[in-house]
Amino acid sequence: MDLTRLRLLVELDRLGTMAAVSEVTGMGTSAVSKHFAVLEKEVGVRLLVPDGRRVRLTPAGHRLVEHAVGILARVEAARAEMAGEGEPTGPVNLVTFISVATPIVLPALQRLREDHPGIDVRLIEHEPDEALALLQSGDADLALVYEYSLVPRRFPDTLRLHRIGSEPLLLAQPSGIPGGNRPMTRERLRDLAEASWISNSRGSDEDELVQRMCAAAGFSPRIRHRIDNLDVVTSLVAAGRGVGVLPKLAAAPRRRGVVHTPLGEIGGVRRAYLVGRTGGWAWRPIRTVGHYLRSVAREVLDDDSGESPDVLDA
Repeated sequence: MDLTRLRLLVELDRLGTMAAVSEVTGMGTSAVSKHFAVLEKEVGVRLLVPDGRRVRLTPAGHRLVEHAVGILARVEAARAEMAGEGEPTGPVNLVTFISVATPIVLPALQRLREDHPGIDVRLIEHEPDEALALLQSGDADLALVYEYSLVPRRFPDTLRLHRIGSEPLLLAQPSGIPGGNRPMTRERLRDLAEASWISNSRGSDEDELVQRMCAAAGFSPRIRHRIDNLDVVTSLVAAGRGVGVLPKLAAAPRRRGVVHTPLGEIGGVRRAYLVGRTGGWAWRPIRTVGHYLRSVAREVLDDDSGESPDVLDA
């Protein structure tokens, strides 16, 4: 059914005469009448019947007016939303990795809910490889992902990235290590050639990071444990069962029995990105969620993005 004809029917119900509809729409009365004849053919029932020199709506006509009011209202709301008018509303599926969930994602969503309650963010927790796959398949709208400066990631051309910051890497070791709070040197790292190393069970980036870092110190690490849960990793270190690389956010809060040694240039940094499908940033709810995430990230991470605060508008 043509929206113009539905609008004419609503106007006839409101104004009562063909002449009045013609006057407010600028159409001739014959053109208005032809539109109604076509509309009756489209719906397959009589909508109007003669009533003296005027017409009146049939019961089916009145019922179609009720539908038309709702249809036209939803069309206008959709147009306004796409044009960025009014309050942004709609669902946004956000994929995130675990170590930024508490310090960045949750505070951002709390502020978002207070300012824009119509945006419904649904969280999914995944490592970067799975997150990027969900974006490309359309099962996610926005993702927080990371890469290590020593292990750069290749991102698909179909995705658009905004770097939101970086954080230093630390080596988690059992407490009691002499000079454990001083930045790591290759000589001191070489002392861990026989240590049991802990890596991530859900991705290969951490393996590659440890391998490259230790290779620069002249040895190949023994990766004995593969654990995804950060609390378990810290518990293993505290129990003296291994050592592992943690980003700064994952190393807080401090835990008894564990010392975090800054890796400095030996380990590089972990960079965090907001990623969406090319063209997806144009939808206001996605762009709004991105702004809130980036705002909190700038308070928590080192801001090395080189982007202006308004870059998400692009």
